Order: sequence, then C-alpha cells, then structure tokens
Amino acid sequence: MKTKVYSDRREKLYDWMTAEHIDMVMFEDFEGRRNPGIRWMTGNPADALLFLSAETRRSFLVPWDSNMALTYCHAEVVYPYSDFDRDPITALYGAASVLKIPPGSRVEIPSVTSYTGFLKYVEEAGDYDIICRNNGAYGEAENFRAVKDEEELLIYRKAAAITNELIDLLEEKVITGKLPTEIDVAQFIEAECRKRGCEGTGFETLAAGAARSHYIHAFPSYTAEPFAGPGLSILDFGCKYQGYTTDVTLTFAKGPLNEAQETMLALTETAYAKALSMVKDGVSARKIGLAVDAIFRRAKKAMPHGLGHGIGLEAHEAPSLSSRKDNTDQLRPGMLFTLEPGLYDARQGGCRLENDILLTEAGPEVLTRARIIRF
Repeated sequence: MKTKVYSDRREKLYDWMTAEHIDMVMFEDFEGRRNPGIRWMTGNPADALLFLSAETRRSFLVPWDSNMALTYCHAEVVYPYSDFDRDPITALYGAASVLKIPPGSRVEIPSVTSYTGFLKYVEEAGDYDIICRNNGAYGEAENFRAVKDEEELLIYRKAAAITNELIDLLEEKVITGKLPTEIDVAQFIEAECRKRGCEGTGFETLAAGAARSHYIHAFPSYTAEPFAGPGLSILDFGCKYQGYTTDVTLTFAKGPLNEAQETMLALTETAYAKALSMVKDGVSARKIGLAVDAIFRRAKKAMPHGLGHGIGLEAHEAPSLSSRKDNTDQLRPGMLFTLEPGLYDARQGGCRLENDILLTEAGPEVLTRARIIRF
C-alpha cells in the first residue's frame, strides 16, 4: 500500500516530464539545499539525491544513509552516495546509466543550483543537455504537494489531534501557573510531542511573554522570562508527525486588559472569522488576504505579515494567503493551510490566532483548536 502511494506521486512527475520533453530530473535534499519533494516521492527522511526517468518511469535514490533508506524509502533503485564518491555529478552519470538515459538527453538539475554550479554541470556532464530553471520540476512538485492525498491527510489528522491535546494541556497548565516561564512552555511542548510519537516540534517554538509579544517572531524564540503574565502573550508551535508539521498560535490574555488590548483581540477574532468565511474552492487566496487587511485598515491598524500559508512537510509551503500583488494562488479542495491574523503594538503587546484549515469539497474544515485564552 505504501509503495503504491509513493509511485502514484511519482507518476504525476513522469507525466509532467513527458509533456515537457525532459528525460531525467534530479532532486536534491542535503543540508543547505533542502527539498521535501524526495520524502514526498519516496518516504526517505534523510539526505539524498533522487533521479526520475520519464521513459522507464523508474526512480533512482542515492541516500547518504543507506541503512535508513532501506528501512523507509520506496524507490525502484537505491545506491549509497558513497558509491559515487559523494559527488552529485558522478551520481548523475550513475543514475543515467542505470535508468538508460542516452547521451544528448535533456536532464533537469535542481532549480536552486547556483550559476557557477550550473556551469560545472555543463562542463562535467556535457554528454547531456543540462537544464536549470525556475518553475521547473521543483515548482511542479511543490504544486502537486499543495493538494494533499488521502495518505497525507491521515497523517495530518493524527498530527492535529496531538496538537489539540497539547493545546488543552497548555491552557490548563499555564493558567494554573505550572509553566511559569517561556522555557518551561517550550520544553513541555517538545517533551509532550515526543511522548505521543512525534519526531519533535515542526519548528522552534516561539514563546513570547507579555514583555516580548509585540514582536511577530520573538528573538530569541524563548527565554527564561515569565510567560502569560498580565497582558498579552503569544505561543506559536507545531507538532511534527511522520514528517508533517502542524502550525498553531495561541494568545494568552491575562486581565485586567485595557481598552486598546481588548480592541486588538476583538479585531483579530473578527479578521479570523472573516477569512474562514471566505475559504472555498476557486477563491483567490490574495482576495482573502486583502479582506483581512481591510478590516484592520478601517480600525487604523495594519497586519505586518501575510494572512497564512500552506502547511505539510514544510512549515511554509504552497499556497500563500498573502495580499501581495504577485500572489496568484487559488484555493482548491485538498489544500491545507493556516489562517493567522495578528496585531502587534510596542506598548500593548501582540496577539495572533492561527489554526490549520483543510479545504474539502464541502468547504473549510478547521483541524486544530487554537484560540485566544482569556483568564
């Protein structure tokens, strides 16, 4: 069953390659050049190269850790990277030989390759027509990953369920003073994620007490300072389960609050409700972002970040729900994304409300239960 899931995903790329007259595509997932497309197409969770052949419809994985690959990956051919002197061009020739890619064929290398790196491929792999471009195979794989399949949604629903358990626990423990500092909160999340079978957090937890919540993403991400004291505190975290991460933000609002803070909270909740009401098949993602911007603008305020983003194997992926002029994304069933309106003031503090939303044929389904917690 698992093997078919991954082969079905690769089939989408093979069809695209055939239409684009590309004979072989290379993906790379190494430190400094991460691309989750390899995990999406093979299940391999660690450093590797992946080569795909449009003609033979076979995959050739070159992992750094071959023992791990043999446990997790679903590819037709697996050769250790050490067999190719840990050199990507040598690996390209090896893959071309095994996959029967004849000289002169069009071979697309990763779009993130530098210009000098591209010249090296052209010089050392001159037997092939080397292609490096934006919006090529990397972009197409990202578009495919934006619409989750049934296997991904099963995993993500489990991740969301774990996240919701933690949200409820956090509310109880923070309000009762059992997690008094930012470090206490962050370490609690890390431990509880792993106790429930997660690989850890999807990104570094952002725990900002009332003195630091006016930052969009506080730096450092957490400290030994108090958390959830009087005023507004922000907690942004995600649970990573089988490669997929959730992304939620809670605001802890400890009273008494002043009028300005109450206004910020009310506007954030209004903006969130408006955005959720607009989520449907075919809607412009930018249009939703603009509607939220308008709510804040009428109150003479501004949100300094985008409304939301896709979520999955990466904490930020397609689609974008930004109001930027260059955003052309449209929502489709199967897309999984965040809605996270927020406001930040150097004197009043900050607030943000973020949940993970799945667009289904019937409309939006809110998978997580993040909220503004007043106490």
